[in-house]
Amino acid sequence: MSEYSTFLKLGMTSLVLDLVEAGAMANVPELRAPVGEIRAVSHDWSLKHLVQLTDGRKVTALDVQYMYLDAVEQWLSLNPTDDDQTAQVISLWREYLDALGTDPLSLSDRLDWVAKLRLMQAYRDRDQVEWDEPKLGMLDLQYSDIRPEKGIYHRLVAQGQMKTLITAEQSRAAVSQPPTDTRAWFRGECIRRWGDRIFAASWDSIVFELPEHDLLQRIPTNDPTKGTRELLETLLLDVSSADELVSRLQSLA
Repeated sequence: MSEYSTFLKLGMTSLVLDLVEAGAMANVPELRAPVGEIRAVSHDWSLKHLVQLTDGRKVTALDVQYMYLDAVEQWLSLNPTDDDQTAQVISLWREYLDALGTDPLSLSDRLDWVAKLRLMQAYRDRDQVEWDEPKLGMLDLQYSDIRPEKGIYHRLVAQGQMKTLITAEQSRAAVSQPPTDTRAWFRGECIRRWGDRIFAASWDSIVFELPEHDLLQRIPTNDPTKGTRELLETLLLDVSSADELVSRLQSLA
């Protein structure tokens, strides 16, 4: 639910995938039993559980995260980028690891699991209940209810107890104004202009159902960088119908 949690999860994963693709994983730790350890770590809010690496060492989950972060920073030092979001991910990654190692509850306004821990602990202190209290399970579920009028997360945001990365106005605008520098712009423009002619739309294609054609017409959008406003705005301004768009794109293929 937290925008910070989502931003970090996606950003960190993207950077690690960059390392995988570059063959730069030599300094990254490998867990001896990853599936079991992930489960154990997810139940350890004290952050003291030791995971075993394939080289025999036993370290905490935070130690593993630091190893990944160090490997990413080392790779970026050899492959520098001026991407602001990458710099923000790196900065928050280290800041949050440091905070988790000293005072996890200081992140209760940014990370979901810490926010829920604070709420549950307050509930336990107030009602003097144990961790197996069923109401704590309900609290866990209600935190993630996506309905603004029901979800505890949304209530915390409204009360200023959870920080966000974007405003509510920016979120609403994004529903109808996709990023201009990816294929999302082209997909969004097609839906806005000729939504009644679109049979299906997904990550990798837009499928048109046109009276002029017996078969469905599929326009592939496999490359995220080839549906941008810079590349296709002139074409879209130059066509007056979905059929003309499809014909023009097919002629360019």
